[in-house]
Order: sequence, then C-alpha cells, then structure tokens
Amino acid sequence: MDYYLLAFMLIILSGSVLVYIYYLKEKKEQLDSIKRGFCPKCKLKSIELTDQRSSGCSGPKILSFECLECGYINSFAVEKSSRCGTGDCSK
Repeated sequence: MDYYLLAFMLIILSGSVLVYIYYLKEKKEQLDSIKRGFCPKCKLKSIELTDQRSSGCSGPKILSFECLECGYINSFAVEKSSRCGTGDCSK
C-alpha cells in the first residue's frame, strides 16, 4: 500500500473524528441551554417541549424542542432512569 494513500486516509479519519466530537460538544451545549430554559439560538426564554418519545423500558428518551420566537427546532436523545427491575416501566 502506498504511504501517501495511508497518510491521506489517516488525515481523513482523524478529521472526521474531530468533526464528530465538535458536533457532540455543540449538541451538549444546546441541551444545557435548553435545560436552563433559554433558546440556544436567540437566547430568549421562549423554548418549549413539543414532543417526547420513548422506546419502552430501555433506551433513550427522544425530546423535541421548539422556540416560539425564532423557530429553532431540535431533538435530543437523553438517558432516562430505568425502573424495569421494579416492574414500573411507565416512568
């Protein structure tokens, strides 16, 4: 295998990993802002929960938020506290 091709593929792979890490960091900052009650885009207290989905007892909850002022819409997968061992899967 050619060393230039190997170096190119390594650069592409490391760049992709760095972009994904940056994406996850931005997503976390947006969710933190929403948890404080502010829209991450316009910084107003006009964000509301529009949809909440769950995949049963295990797995993440999907929360969708929308800003009433600027139209920001985003969904987040958050871990939920599992109560499957207690027989109470509704929460």
